[in-house]
Amino acid sequence: MSAHKSDIEIARAASKQPIQKIGAKLGIPTEHLLPYGHDKAKVSADFIQSVKGNADGKLILVTAINPTPAGEGKTTTTVGLGDGLNRIGKKAAICIREASLGPCFGIKGGAAGGGYAQVVPMEDMNLHFTGDFHAITSAHNLLSAMIDNHIYWGNALEIDQRRVAWRRVMDMNDRALREIVCSLGGVANGFPREAGFDITVASEVMAILCLSTDLKDLEKRLGAIIVGYRRDKSAVYARDLKADGAMAVLLKDAMQPNIVQTLENNPAFVHGGPFANIAHGCNSVVATTTALKIADYVVTEAGFGADLGAEKFFNIKCRKAGLKPSAAVIVATVRALKMNGGVGKDDLGTEDVQSVKKGCANLGRHIENVKQFGVPAVVAINHFVSDTDAEVAAIQDYVTSLGAKAILCKHWAHGSKGIEELAHEVVELAESGASQFAPLYADDMPLFDKIETIAKRIYRAEEVIADKSVRGQLRDWEAKGYGNLPVCMAKTQYSFSTDPNLRGAPTGHVVPIREVRLSAGAGFVVVVTGAVMTMPGLPRVPSSEKIFLNDSGEIEGLF
Repeated sequence: MSAHKSDIEIARAASKQPIQKIGAKLGIPTEHLLPYGHDKAKVSADFIQSVKGNADGKLILVTAINPTPAGEGKTTTTVGLGDGLNRIGKKAAICIREASLGPCFGIKGGAAGGGYAQVVPMEDMNLHFTGDFHAITSAHNLLSAMIDNHIYWGNALEIDQRRVAWRRVMDMNDRALREIVCSLGGVANGFPREAGFDITVASEVMAILCLSTDLKDLEKRLGAIIVGYRRDKSAVYARDLKADGAMAVLLKDAMQPNIVQTLENNPAFVHGGPFANIAHGCNSVVATTTALKIADYVVTEAGFGADLGAEKFFNIKCRKAGLKPSAAVIVATVRALKMNGGVGKDDLGTEDVQSVKKGCANLGRHIENVKQFGVPAVVAINHFVSDTDAEVAAIQDYVTSLGAKAILCKHWAHGSKGIEELAHEVVELAESGASQFAPLYADDMPLFDKIETIAKRIYRAEEVIADKSVRGQLRDWEAKGYGNLPVCMAKTQYSFSTDPNLRGAPTGHVVPIREVRLSAGAGFVVVVTGAVMTMPGLPRVPSSEKIFLNDSGEIEGLF
């Protein structure tokens, strides 16, 4: 196999099987697959209900070191490992997130794996797919419209217009919409007020869809969304506006997980996609729990570095869904470790063993952090052509000194054949029963203490600073019965600290809390640190400038 073809060329050349055949590998009968074309389908709610009594397979989390512009290939490794486990005779399924249009047309240009470890149809997955994100956007904005409409028609609920907490969303990076004034233009358009947009993947509706167990649970959670407050500071809920029923109707199909396939025709569930630096960064509970009932191994990923994705996967998703992961894989690359060791992006092709060793501190901390949750970890070195033997050996020696293993993986170039060793190691870890998984903090710990626990134990911060208003807000929520919720940290993905330029393994830094938001429906408190944006902007040269249809009508520029 030659690895110099672009991802989209490789994906286009894939010999896909009809989706019914892929479903059959996991025992999903044809009548329970709702096809979207020939190569993607949704799995019916009835089938999901019917397998609930099955025993669970083993859950494997793929996470990574702090990302750099050099890329780590976390999804690529998730897909490769799923293929690798199937190759060595295990019945394995993959669970990943759906791609947001924002980063697709912004910086990333897509997210379906890479090289010979991809999920297909890659173009569909990166664009409208089965319409889930459109449904989430519509349900979210229906609630927005109903709030303003309620106020217009006399405001029987006495919502304080200055305290409307529900913003609008769209699945695009558009900085111009972060802060807006709406309802301008006179009496017929309502009462002018400040408002704003977040990106769809930061919507609480997205988090709710990803954490709900079924349609009934979904509707209950939608009803529990706090849309704003009255003058006496009492909360107004979506159910008070009678919005929950209609929102659930819009999300009825989006609740059902999508099944597609890898290049090697193995089953992959692609469902949900909350941002990992703003929301909780994992695919849906429904997809993961269903996969565990019909596969022996389920490989899933959590966004960005383990300080964000894995922490939220363990503390929020596993806690809420009662999941017990058997092992974790931490993805690292020579290039990203060099960057963490201080090398500039343009010099990554030159051998620099010292910088690799220096950058290993970042990897070491992620290994320690995953172990704090009681989950055994193995390091996957995602191989790039420019890596030298000495650089790879430096990583392996370092990881061995921490009592773990680092395995060189060549799935990007060779598919499952290049990742067999990792697959065997993962099976060994999972079968050993070594996992003693437990979340990092107890439900009944005060909210600010939960924030401090993560900041000190995971980020290795010296202290957390927050205005009196923030602390007061947390105490107020505790008094109202929300104190047992987990916290969802909104933080830069590029560093353990809140400063994106602080690479490596910094200690003694300070975590400033800018604001806190209560996601009562999703069931967590969002803690916004540093300068994290819930509506990203496009870069100077967005990926969208290079995406087009070629003369054959095929899409170019997704990668």
